[in-house]
Amino acid sequence: MPQRTSLAGADCAIAQALDVVGDWWTLLIVRDTARGVHRFDALQEELGVSRKVLTERLRLLVDAGVLSREPYQDRPPRYEYRLTRRGRALLPVLIALQDWGDTWVMGDGEMTATATEASKEAARVHALVGTRLPELQLLDYDGVLRDPVADTPYTVLYCFPSAYARRDAYPPGWSEIPGASGCTLESCTYRDQLAEFTAAGATVHGVSTQRPDEQRAFADAERLLFPLLSDAELELTAALRLPTFRAAGTSRLKRLTLVVDGDRTIHEALYPITDIEASVRAALTAIRRAGPAGE
Repeated sequence: MPQRTSLAGADCAIAQALDVVGDWWTLLIVRDTARGVHRFDALQEELGVSRKVLTERLRLLVDAGVLSREPYQDRPPRYEYRLTRRGRALLPVLIALQDWGDTWVMGDGEMTATATEASKEAARVHALVGTRLPELQLLDYDGVLRDPVADTPYTVLYCFPSAYARRDAYPPGWSEIPGASGCTLESCTYRDQLAEFTAAGATVHGVSTQRPDEQRAFADAERLLFPLLSDAELELTAALRLPTFRAAGTSRLKRLTLVVDGDRTIHEALYPITDIEASVRAALTAIRRAGPAGE
């Protein structure tokens, strides 16, 4: 293997950051630990990398404070690798790379808040069915950390770009971005059908990358009776590699809906959503079809 040139002495923050994460394996390890893959063998299987290379990259990331090495078994000693606070601060970098790839490598460079059914982006979301949502917590609109998966047989996580209490708060040109409009209609449709979801054994959570105070103002204005959760730190987005777009300098979730059971397994992934009211009906139908016990 060629000798790795250190950039640690450079006076450029970009160069020094690349000294830590400038190798593609390191960022892919960060990606997979964010997704809940923490053990050496699982990381090796996921990445298809040699044990030697993985050992070197894990050591580098632990030494750099990006990952912590935590024991989970004594005999023989085994360790898990988990993102530290410094490591979680890399999640916006990963999402920016994913958004760039979706837009400029696999897309045509146009800003959009949706996708086509035949796109690789849609295939990535549909492939979430049968996988588990990692343990994580998001701030609700009262600033309280909570698990996005509720203590009910099912949870509906409808992810939306942004919703505001005042129409003049939307970013300039919002209505011209394909798929961006409709967040108020979506939330109000779930509000109006909440009793049916509750009767079917489901909790409804809305998720956006907005600040909790923005979400609270919107929820109060529309009299929502379920919580909105803030993924401003992009933890859920990175864990599931959810599609995003950037508007007004902020990464925003594209509109999609996940139905998750009490064991955190994703049963349904609706994306792209072109008919908001039909998507709400589809989520309710999926829950009723699966049954109250998830059988």
